[in-house]
Amino acid sequence: MSRIDATFERLRRQGRKALIPFITAGDPDLQLTLPIMQALVAGGADVIELGVPFSDPMADGPIIQRASERALKQGTTLRQVLGLVNAFRRLDEKTPVVLMGYANPIEAMGYDAFVEGAKTCGVDGVLVVDYPPEEGEALAQRLTAVQIDPIYLLSPTTPEGRIAQVARLARGYVYYVSLKGVTGASHLDLEDVRARITVLRQSIRLPIGVGFGIRDARTAQAVAEMADAVVVGSRIVQEIEASPREAVPARVQTLVASLRQGMDRAAAVGKIP
Repeated sequence: MSRIDATFERLRRQGRKALIPFITAGDPDLQLTLPIMQALVAGGADVIELGVPFSDPMADGPIIQRASERALKQGTTLRQVLGLVNAFRRLDEKTPVVLMGYANPIEAMGYDAFVEGAKTCGVDGVLVVDYPPEEGEALAQRLTAVQIDPIYLLSPTTPEGRIAQVARLARGYVYYVSLKGVTGASHLDLEDVRARITVLRQSIRLPIGVGFGIRDARTAQAVAEMADAVVVGSRIVQEIEASPREAVPARVQTLVASLRQGMDRAAAVGKIP
């Protein structure tokens, strides 16, 4: 059983849902990213989505775009991100790490070199934003062969045919983008999310995580009542951007702990099925 599968199984037995925070590797610098990852875990993260910085992050809003810019100014590369995961894995053998990014850096490195490096360093999942299932099957097969989970995005506009392809190829969990637009958007319609997840569960047997538009404990709690995981990115990256460097890990831990407490309140009152 993979680390991701084991995590969701443990949480299921506990009647809890997964908290999956996102940060960009190399933001504000590569040296601080490892302490931030540890702070995420200390605050209650169950899985970490680690962004690979890219110069044209088309699905990301201005907050995460700026994080990529800061990381790239520091010279952060995909190989360095893999090395960071390796360093984290020496300190933490339990928490799954999912790399989230774009196709260009992977293609520049080469599929085989990337998959070998990801496996060696302890990566548990890979989400490539601009690889829809019909274009990403070759990479998905390589990842699956070495027990790394290919993870896919679904959105409110995903057609039924693509949902079926994702159901066939995805492993670990599926990330449902709850809003049209880019990361950092607001106006989350919880009833629409609930209805959409109900439809997706007819085809998707994996856990479903929901992201975009989750910025506080109240919203995290509400999403935890309907999904298997809550994904939070822009709000955490915003905290990193706004904090003095020396205060970043502590402030990130406090923020993540507040989200975790909100989600656990839902479990405590018996709302999580």
